[in-house]
Amino acid sequence: MDSYRHKGLRNKLIASIRSKGIKNEEVLEAMGKVPRHLFMDSSFINFSYTDKAFPISAGQTISQPYTVAFQTELLDVQRHQKVLEVGTGSGYQTAVLLELGARVYTIERQRQLFLTAQKTLALLNYKPVFIYGDGYEGLPAYAPFDRVLITAAATKIPQTLLDQLTIGGALVVPEGDRFGQKMIKVVRETEDHFQRSEHGYFSFVPLLRGKNN
Repeated sequence: MDSYRHKGLRNKLIASIRSKGIKNEEVLEAMGKVPRHLFMDSSFINFSYTDKAFPISAGQTISQPYTVAFQTELLDVQRHQKVLEVGTGSGYQTAVLLELGARVYTIERQRQLFLTAQKTLALLNYKPVFIYGDGYEGLPAYAPFDRVLITAAATKIPQTLLDQLTIGGALVVPEGDRFGQKMIKVVRETEDHFQRSEHGYFSFVPLLRGKNN
């Protein structure tokens, strides 16, 4: 399932990501433990450890590994922190967050992806809290969260998700339209004050409202 060949290819991928500027060794180590090929369609198995995004089901993508590393490093996850992931997708990013020792609550609006990710992560003994629902609404019943990671592009950051941050908590999201987005980090400094910073340009699928059966 995870051969020496896969591990060797994964080591090369991590070296490539490090050379592109990712400095957080805990993030790199976590990604080095996650068998990305098991989160992808079997037709792409030979491309699992190239630094590229690839299609998955429901018209979505598994993000480029560098992008996963960038978002995760920017989020600055600490062990035992409570993290809300908006957009489970394949479950690959979920696994990376779990390897960092976070308590992960992940929400997915595409039923097909929700079921597939559950199966894949269970096979690998990863145990996030799975929710099939609308990412725009977040998970108010489980709030507040120390970190919120949005893995799709929002034209505007949903206030509902900002409201679910702890004081001192951080949210990372690609913000923009289909022509491109800026990676944004928002830190909740007080009940009513949020500090915003911009961190380069990226391209993500759009964050959509509602659930899709």
